[in-house]
Amino acid sequence: MTVDFLDAYHLWADAHAFFDTKLIPSPADINAPLTRQSITWDERLAATPNGHLLRHNALFDALNGSSTLHLLHVTHALEQINEQGVLYPSGGCLVGSIYCAPLTATDRGLRMHNLAEYVLTKEAPAFLSKLGVTDRVPTPLIFEISTPPQAYQGLAGVDYLRLGLIHLRIYCHLEYLLSKSERHRLRETVVARVKNSAAFLATAAAVAYRGTRIAARPFLGLLDETIPRLPILGYLYFEALAEYLMLHSTSQHTRRLADVGELNNWLYKEMLFASYPNMAGKFDLARFRAKPSQLADLIHQVDPTIEINHAADYLVERISHLVAARLFTPGEIPEAWRHTRWEFDALSTQLGPLLGHLIHRELRTFGRYPDFYFYFDQYKALQAWNYWNHMDIVAPFNGTMPKGEVGINPAYPNLDYRVWRAEQDDEGHLHPADQLSLTIAPRLVDIKYTLMRNNQWSQPAPSAE
Repeated sequence: MTVDFLDAYHLWADAHAFFDTKLIPSPADINAPLTRQSITWDERLAATPNGHLLRHNALFDALNGSSTLHLLHVTHALEQINEQGVLYPSGGCLVGSIYCAPLTATDRGLRMHNLAEYVLTKEAPAFLSKLGVTDRVPTPLIFEISTPPQAYQGLAGVDYLRLGLIHLRIYCHLEYLLSKSERHRLRETVVARVKNSAAFLATAAAVAYRGTRIAARPFLGLLDETIPRLPILGYLYFEALAEYLMLHSTSQHTRRLADVGELNNWLYKEMLFASYPNMAGKFDLARFRAKPSQLADLIHQVDPTIEINHAADYLVERISHLVAARLFTPGEIPEAWRHTRWEFDALSTQLGPLLGHLIHRELRTFGRYPDFYFYFDQYKALQAWNYWNHMDIVAPFNGTMPKGEVGINPAYPNLDYRVWRAEQDDEGHLHPADQLSLTIAPRLVDIKYTLMRNNQWSQPAPSAE
């Protein structure tokens, strides 16, 4: 193996959460920064009202079940897909896979996971309606995947919040697509963003590393001020709040879903679109900023059973931990912030993941680079597919937590699958209607043509995220 391959392989291994390794002793130094805290967080999350679902849930049952896996994919462009005979994966939280949710076989048909039900019956129609699209409808597709005997039997989910170092490394490989002046300007831009966000980063580091007690309102206020400069914080905030809602809700709806092994995805979906109704068609968590003054009303809109003060205190600790664990270079503790050298190379030593996330975001609109952005994500997808194929992972899933987001690895050798257009009965179950002759191609579709990000309908859209 070459050094470059090993380096990329290790980065991708570290970008995955392994949910089936609880009894395997960690090789990490127990005294390393955040190691003990990460263990404590695992225990805290497991002790929540719905914490048992982190290890035992319908998604994991499907992945560890029989040799046949049923998944739902929602598309808005079935006619174009049929004409081309090809379905392309897209980027996003599942990197470069076909975005799906689990289906459970029953005597009455295929039962949708609550995530799948929300996307099909509420989210996708709302997106199309908001965009004024009247000639397209969300169409459910059933994928039946036959998993081979050698497929990975463990539970390894990709955590997109851990991709910062991968983003940074890919940019370093591709930066010469930019001119010298563009490279300099990009570096100066991200350094300035970090420098002007030092107050929040220092506060989060104090909470994470020293256990400093910070009141929720000023902390969340500082977070709100910082998100426009560090958009990745919008993702962290959203994931921490979604995690809290799913794990702590005791509503009747949540309890019913827990009985069938599902975390309640409707909570964070409803919260997101209640606070940002105009996000339809432009799904962008970098814009997520639930202001402290609005947080209580926003949460109680979706679940009155949540205790607001407990939730706010939780968010201070959880977001601070995620900042340290996902945005700081592993094993590094920031020195006194006043001693920081505000230069790109110096910052990449201690804040490499943060710089990677910022660059990944910046490149979407930076100079000429939007023309190359597709290849940046395609390069990332190639590395992910390489890792998944090495591990024999047929169906990667979102490892931030097992919400129910699962994908199909489009590059898996000899992938054995069948596809049907589905119809829904009066009880909500799905049934195969027409079998489709479709090929899954290991090549990304441009994100502007995906269902959750599309705001341009002048060209055919080959797939949907």
